[in-house]
Amino acid sequence: MTLPPGLRDAAMRWIADDPDPETRTELQRVLAAAMVDAPGAVEGLRDRMAGTLRFGTAGLRGPVRAGPAGMNVAVVRRATAGLAAWLAQGGERGSVVVGRDARHGSEAFATAAAEVLAGAGFRVLALPAPLPTPLLAFAVRELGAVAGVQITASHNPPADNGYKVYLADGAQLAPPSDAEIEAAISATPAAVSIPTSGAFSTVDVAEAYLDRVGQLPRGPARQLRVALTPMHGVGGATAVHALHRAGFTDVHVVAAQAVPDPDFPTVSFPNPEELGATDALLALAAEVGADLAIALDPDADRCALAVPVAGFGEGGSGSAWRMLTGDETGVLLGDHLLRSGDAHGVPYRDPLVATTVVSSSMLRPLAAAYGARYAETLTGFKWIVRGGPGLVYGYEEALGYCVDPDAVRDKDGIAAAVLACDLAAGLKATGRGLADRLDELAVAHGVHRTEGLSLRTDPAQRDAVVERLRCAPPVGWSAEYPAPDVIVLRRDGERLVIRPSGTEPKLKAYLEVVEPVPDAATLTAAKAAAQSRLDALRGEARDLLDS
Repeated sequence: MTLPPGLRDAAMRWIADDPDPETRTELQRVLAAAMVDAPGAVEGLRDRMAGTLRFGTAGLRGPVRAGPAGMNVAVVRRATAGLAAWLAQGGERGSVVVGRDARHGSEAFATAAAEVLAGAGFRVLALPAPLPTPLLAFAVRELGAVAGVQITASHNPPADNGYKVYLADGAQLAPPSDAEIEAAISATPAAVSIPTSGAFSTVDVAEAYLDRVGQLPRGPARQLRVALTPMHGVGGATAVHALHRAGFTDVHVVAAQAVPDPDFPTVSFPNPEELGATDALLALAAEVGADLAIALDPDADRCALAVPVAGFGEGGSGSAWRMLTGDETGVLLGDHLLRSGDAHGVPYRDPLVATTVVSSSMLRPLAAAYGARYAETLTGFKWIVRGGPGLVYGYEEALGYCVDPDAVRDKDGIAAAVLACDLAAGLKATGRGLADRLDELAVAHGVHRTEGLSLRTDPAQRDAVVERLRCAPPVGWSAEYPAPDVIVLRRDGERLVIRPSGTEPKLKAYLEVVEPVPDAATLTAAKAAAQSRLDALRGEARDLLDS
């Protein structure tokens, strides 16, 4: 394949404007291979030069590599210059906090962001080491900063990194700020021409964060054995310290996954939701006889729980482990907070709880039972934490829980883990477990079964399916459209939400069935009926997406 002159010229301009000698050399090698028509080289160069990474409400995220379509120092410099210009337009000239995880490139990218912000006249406070994303969100509010930047790709594959922005209120960006910042980025000069300064300092908020998280438990019980994995991410040490600060000292960490490692060598995909990702955790939990197993994602903003299920060993003895769904954990934590009141045991005054349109609807009747207000938002914590005044709790089905909105206005896997241990220890003291509490909630509010489906497809086909269903919803369903690309279908006791993925070429569907439970004696039958209905709905949803 012949190298187009325009592609060659664009690559040469990028190389000339790249301030990082490593990525300059990398792109020079790719260009040289393309110029001699080495196999796949032209396609590889075109992929790297295929426009810049888009700056959305999650900031930037992409593979670590040279060129405008990758995460590198040049892209980070230009993104930060755009952010600085946007903040200055709004009259903001205070402090900005910069943090990072331990992924490939994170240290260099955090330094680049800090240098550009300092060069733009901001007081820059850098966190001193690779730390969980919730600490950055906490630091913004704790230090009264005008913004925060965290270098992280959360639970993306090892090759990726990212750039996440928090505003002065401690929440993630929401439209139209993302589009305004992207426009400011487009207007920035070449990365090599952006002013920088090394005049920034470090700040440590770990003790303040741990003190805050240590006050989260509502009950006095502390007898609980915990198995935990940070999944090669940056949450391990902070999570153990937080649990100890809260009084939970019997904590066992998966040794092979305890230390940050950007290659994530023991998992095929560093996401607790992925099949097999928690195998090492569950093996440790069984080995030590844990009461609760906790998996954090690599930047510790998400938290997954697993519980022992008795009677699954040989001859019906021993135990197996079951991962809870994000919805199950979500309603457990929401119920615990509303039942217990604030950190001093005082009932909340006119509290609000929030979740998303794709999460379980059980939070609505649960809130009503406690006299709390309820909000249902679009997906993402940028919407959840803006659900309304008086927010005391928010969650989404993708393992995200905001349990202390006054301190961290985002999902916080470490705080969620502490609160989950508080709940589990209190139940253990009465001879019960999280599964028992789930059964009690099902008797009170019905069995809620949820499940997600993903169909990988090209964007054109994905958009065509959404448009078809918008124009002609299936017979027997009522339709709602909370956003132009989101369809909510409802019928008696069933819900189906369809939307395109915001980060991947996928069409996603979220299923829910609700089966009433007349009394505790009928719970087993209600669970079976709900599962049967969910199986049928799954087949129906697949037909809708494939047709």
